[in-house]
Amino acid sequence: MKKILIDGHNLIPKVGGISLSDPEDEAKLTARVSEYCRLAKVKAELFFDGAPPGKNATSRLGLINVHHVRQGTTADAAIIQYLHREGYNARNLLVVSSDHEVQNKARMLHAEVMSSDEFARQMRAVFSSPQASMNIKETPPSEEEVEEMLKLMTENREENSTTT
Repeated sequence: MKKILIDGHNLIPKVGGISLSDPEDEAKLTARVSEYCRLAKVKAELFFDGAPPGKNATSRLGLINVHHVRQGTTADAAIIQYLHREGYNARNLLVVSSDHEVQNKARMLHAEVMSSDEFARQMRAVFSSPQASMNIKETPPSEEEVEEMLKLMTENREENSTTT
């Protein structure tokens, strides 16, 4: 199964219906990438920079790991560090970023590279395929996906109740 490394904030403006100004932008993108991975039968590592203090560094939702990169570093740096840790296996990874420096470093490490625009088009193609339409209607969420969504909703309620 192929694995994709995604710079989330590069992808958000390319995916219809999500804006970087939306306070729920990361959660919305995470849900869409999770569904894409399920339909395309791939795994993903989704990176977001600017995580507030106290936020879990990594969480899992279905076939994706979501990395909230702490302030002081960037998703770009975390992606390159991930590729370095993978070593020879980086050849089996696809990096989705519109940042030319990340693309160049990823190529130097022998990873495949795709722009955020191109990946967003690929996502739309997968979501609009007849097989995906049938699969979306017939497949209920997994137990793991339900547990993760309940956890996220509980965290959001707790955050909202402390701010009011």
